[in-house]
Amino acid sequence: MTSGGGIGGGTDTATAALPPSGPVRPDRNAWSALANTTAAVFMSALDGSIVLIALPAIFRGIHLDPLAPGNVGFLLWMIMGYRLVQAVLVVTLGRLGDMVGRVKIYNAGFAVFTIASVLLSFDPFSGGHGAVWLICWRMLQAVGGAMLTANSAAILTDAFPAERRGFALGINQVAGLAGQFIGLVAGGLLAMWDWRAVFWVNVPVGVFGTLWAYLKLRDRGERHPGRIDWWGNVTFAVGLSAVLIAITNGLQPYRRHAMGWSNPSVIAMLAVGVALLIAFVVIELRVKDPMFELSLLRIRAFTAGNLAGFAAALARGGVQFVLIIWLQGIWLPLHGYDYDQTPLWAGIFLLPMTIGFLVAGPISGFASDRLGSRGLASAGMGLFALSFVALMLLPIDFPYWAFAVTIAVNGIGTGMFASPNSSSIMGSVPARFRGVTSGMRSTFQNSGTALSIGVFFSLMIAGLASSLPHTLTGGLQQHGVPSEVAHQVGALPPVSSLFAAILGMNPIEHLLGPSGALNSVGEASRQVLTGREFFPQLISGPFHQGLLIVFAFSAVLAVFAAVASLMRGGRPVVEGAESVSGSGPGPGSAVVVDGRGKVRHDDVDGDGRARRVGGDRPAEGDGRPHDGAAHR
Repeated sequence: MTSGGGIGGGTDTATAALPPSGPVRPDRNAWSALANTTAAVFMSALDGSIVLIALPAIFRGIHLDPLAPGNVGFLLWMIMGYRLVQAVLVVTLGRLGDMVGRVKIYNAGFAVFTIASVLLSFDPFSGGHGAVWLICWRMLQAVGGAMLTANSAAILTDAFPAERRGFALGINQVAGLAGQFIGLVAGGLLAMWDWRAVFWVNVPVGVFGTLWAYLKLRDRGERHPGRIDWWGNVTFAVGLSAVLIAITNGLQPYRRHAMGWSNPSVIAMLAVGVALLIAFVVIELRVKDPMFELSLLRIRAFTAGNLAGFAAALARGGVQFVLIIWLQGIWLPLHGYDYDQTPLWAGIFLLPMTIGFLVAGPISGFASDRLGSRGLASAGMGLFALSFVALMLLPIDFPYWAFAVTIAVNGIGTGMFASPNSSSIMGSVPARFRGVTSGMRSTFQNSGTALSIGVFFSLMIAGLASSLPHTLTGGLQQHGVPSEVAHQVGALPPVSSLFAAILGMNPIEHLLGPSGALNSVGEASRQVLTGREFFPQLISGPFHQGLLIVFAFSAVLAVFAAVASLMRGGRPVVEGAESVSGSGPGPGSAVVVDGRGKVRHDDVDGDGRARRVGGDRPAEGDGRPHDGAAHR
């Protein structure tokens, strides 16, 4: 049996199993690959969050009120569309990289991303048409971003030897998550100058990165030409899209309901999406060249790492939005900040989380090369869970030092987990599956983030819907707003109040403006209603109840991620790949690849010998399992 190396060509199995005679140092091309992919992943992630803070300036620039009746969908799609496309496409593009070359798909992704950024900055329309233009080109931009993220981790795994892989993947992973946090500040700063600048910032980086990638990157991974799994691709893409679109539409008001979960079209779309994803699994079990090799799930480190990554993304994805609403809608106004200043300052006050992550990420990636991934990743998730417990204990008008320390711990926990977990997943599979593995890892993360946003907003809106209407109506009436107007405003979906805070608007001024009720009250009442304290004090009680629910939910998910991380076992031994993510004693799992490229999962005992725990997937032609234990 032969096996392909991650950097060189095929090697004999016995030779691949031997330990290296000395440390293998990355060459100049490996460092070039690290620098280029880090810039690409950072840029792609940055664009996912930079628009969030710049949304007020963007909608003002295209002359659209996103909270007017019928316009909330534009706002949600500006937030969710980018993540939806990335979640759907990364597996397919990772598989395509395995087939035609990872660098080729990656380079094309840089070009697509840059072209879309240029088109976004030249929106010729206004109003709804301007919003549709932005949403469509954002989706094309997400296609380019998916081409980058689906193949960057695989390119690095090919380029770096095992003893440096955790560090390289750690830097890459840190760049991605750091881009999400830094985008919050960058979006606020750039939007103060010109809303188009949030798209211009990508252009010089994209042009330089594209030329650099085409000139310097070399494809050192294996290529495995095969048939495209059309049915698998279609059922997966349509099924996951239907689920994520249903979640997005479920956040929008429906008739007299605060959300759209009772909307028959949302229910039908969810049902169709789940049915298609079930069909996708059935197809993948039967097709000759599957889009995703389900036998990889027999690898303990692969399955446990992805479960932990999905749970962590589900716990983390919506928290960013909740913290922004907390800061912009309540804390910053109470501390003297005008609503139109809150988007920028929310990003600034969240910097401790970014700093904690930037410090912990590279260190944990470097340490995982020597200590292994399980302990670091699991401890990171434990710290992550504790940070949510601490957030639950904070009062709604917290002392900032306590908030800063808590979110810094949250960032440190995320950083401790992200790098070792990625290294463990990528190092656990044979070289031929690295592209699809990178894509599947990204899909779990992106899907978890998108689901998290939907779940967190649903929990918050449901909590507010039960108490905010009565509280808002009573507060308005006390300050002279006519009863009929107060009841009408109180009956509006809570999503309007939440998104008004995100968009840097004074919620009461926005809600009462169309009715002209502000002109019918006295000057003193008008100043109170539109002041910095009325809405924050009004919403604090109901909002704090929602915070307790979502933080408790995140803490439970973080504990689950820690447990899943512990289940990954020791360091994997990969037969059929030139290098492995670490080595050393301890229980774990091994990967055995037969002559047809199928995967078998063996258990590795304490001295590194593989014990057979499950049957092989039969190789075509002989109808029986291929034997062969993996040895160090």
